[in-house]
Amino acid sequence: MDRIFSPWRMEYIRQAGGGGGTAGCVFCVRDGDLDDPERLLVGLYANTMAILNRYPYNNGHVLVAPRRHVAALWDLSSEELRELFSLVSLGARGLVQEYRTEGMNVGMNLGKAAGAGIVDHLHVHLVPRWAGDTNFMTPVQETRVLPESLLETRRRLSAVFGPLIP
Repeated sequence: MDRIFSPWRMEYIRQAGGGGGTAGCVFCVRDGDLDDPERLLVGLYANTMAILNRYPYNNGHVLVAPRRHVAALWDLSSEELRELFSLVSLGARGLVQEYRTEGMNVGMNLGKAAGAGIVDHLHVHLVPRWAGDTNFMTPVQETRVLPESLLETRRRLSAVFGPLIP
């Protein structure tokens, strides 16, 4: 198997790769995050948030999470659950409208055994899909081709999710 080196990912792995508390958690919003486009926030609400996946499967790959640092669904309040899945619905509809998706993968990996890359802060993946969106690069080269930058995706989806609130 060929290897493609991506040393810029090491910072992500060190800070948040396996969870380990709120200090390095990519889902925990801190002072200054709202003004930082590199943070990739597209929606921030009272109990939930939407952020672009920094290593997306497809353009428009959004992660929806509670603002509170929590790992288990059953630890969310009724209000947090309602808002979380309302935001999932809003995001799915927005991706269909903005990207004209033909399908969508919506899912959660809860716990390390289920494949969660960040185990301490639950999140829902919204992955836009199109018929034929895989090409020879993925199975042959294990490489993805993404035609849009993350900052452009952030600009487009920020309009879908609405203004960021503190």
